[in-house]
Amino acid sequence: MVPSDDHPLCLGMPGMHGNATAITVMQKSDLLINLGARFDDRITGKVSAFAPEAKVIHVDIDPAEQGKVRRPDVPIVGDCKQVIEEIIKAIKDLQANGTVQADTGSWRSRISGWREQFPLSYEASEPDEALKPQFCLEQLRDNAPEGTILVSGVGQHQMWSSQYWTFNEPYTWVNSGGLGTMGFSIPAAIGAKVGRPDRTVWAIDGDGCFQMTAQELVTAAVERIPIKVAILNNSYLGMVRQWQEMFYEERYSEVYLSPEVPNFVLWAEAMGCVGIRVDSPEEVQPAIDKANSIDDRPVVIDFRVDAREKVFPMIPAGFGNSDMLLPEWQEANRGGLK
Repeated sequence: MVPSDDHPLCLGMPGMHGNATAITVMQKSDLLINLGARFDDRITGKVSAFAPEAKVIHVDIDPAEQGKVRRPDVPIVGDCKQVIEEIIKAIKDLQANGTVQADTGSWRSRISGWREQFPLSYEASEPDEALKPQFCLEQLRDNAPEGTILVSGVGQHQMWSSQYWTFNEPYTWVNSGGLGTMGFSIPAAIGAKVGRPDRTVWAIDGDGCFQMTAQELVTAAVERIPIKVAILNNSYLGMVRQWQEMFYEERYSEVYLSPEVPNFVLWAEAMGCVGIRVDSPEEVQPAIDKANSIDDRPVVIDFRVDAREKVFPMIPAGFGNSDMLLPEWQEANRGGLK
């Protein structure tokens, strides 16, 4: 059985820009079984405040990872697949002889409450306002052919992609994690399409990331590698702007990009691609349908999105997961996360 985002026990992505339920479940757990992960600070937040009541079973094939960040109560060095099989066998043996009878009903009920109260959400755009990037991603996701491979650059569009796309197959999310590399998506998407020519490949990019490696679309056009690119164009280096606005008293520095230069449609056409510009919600669906129908050359859609949008939830650097920032319309219900 392949785990998927549609599985009822899948809570989504935790971490600095994870969803509120996944973050809270980790923070409130009494037991964490960590399989091959390294307690990165993007997941833990302030380490000393991370999951303070949890016992930790840490499984890793590399002994150097044990205790490097969070000291485990049960360190296990070994292959995850083999260790999981042994853990499941041990649990079944304990249940069979009556030693353990797990009742997770009340815990799952709390989780359901958090999911209901704190879903990923955003305010829809008003008439004549710029598109919401989350809306564009939802439409791309809902109209993607089965088995679509998603690639992203680095920044706000990367986090929204992680949050709003649904991944139900392995190897369908290609992402530059950790200290991510701007400009990653176009060349990575080309590689993914060459590796899986039978699959649709969408690259989600920001206008800043796109300008770093867009020249590689010439290769894609000349070699007939028909990737599809969705630019969430807010005329800013969006993630840097978000930090400068929230934590540096709006002292903006080197984040504003021209809304008209370059013209991404003309640029795409100059490189042998189909270029499409989308300004309004009514144009989103036809543009996606057109892009999905083209299979003889790359397609670039320039979605003109609202620069005011921020990625939430957010855990500020140096803070604990319990200090997560929520969108304004959920802050009033914060007490429900206890």
